[in-house]
Amino acid sequence: MQELRSLAQEAAEDIFFGQVVIIVARWFIIVAGVILGLWSSTSTTQMTLTTLLFIPLIAINFFIHGRYLMEQPVNQTLLVILALLDMVLITLLVLVWPDAEARGTKSPYFIFYYPIILAFAFVFPPRLTTVYAVLTLAAYVAVCLVADISFIRDGEELERLVIRLITLGSMAALATYYWRILRERRRAISDGGQSLAL
Repeated sequence: MQELRSLAQEAAEDIFFGQVVIIVARWFIIVAGVILGLWSSTSTTQMTLTTLLFIPLIAINFFIHGRYLMEQPVNQTLLVILALLDMVLITLLVLVWPDAEARGTKSPYFIFYYPIILAFAFVFPPRLTTVYAVLTLAAYVAVCLVADISFIRDGEELERLVIRLITLGSMAALATYYWRILRERRRAISDGGQSLAL
């Protein structure tokens, strides 16, 4: 019974203390996305659409950040849903960016995948991180295929995609490794405290 309680307690601690990583990663994506969107807008319509796209993300992140500061963090399910939403939005950004030359493998906005994968892997257990990373990589490959399938015949473009997939996967693996190190340190401290109490 104590083992089950400690596993549940560890998971709750991961969510509570790790939530700040997700909040900061989302702020980074929001600020960078707004700057890039406004910078590359060629008309007031594009500028308005960019702004309207980010207003709900800003509102959601303010809510999460406020809850965290009041020490009432949101639960794991909502964080997973928000992480999936972030992944979908970045995928859409890579697919439908107004500049046709900046879509698919040619899109520089794939870099937004890095902070969301890293933040997710720092907070959630390895199994959930693996599922999220695989979904993100599959979404990126799918969006590249939809945007312009001709990259398959271009060795340079294909190599670029493979390198990006490897680095994104490595990001998840390294963050998961770090997550395990921290989990083991917390267990060691907890076990040390219990032995002192005995």
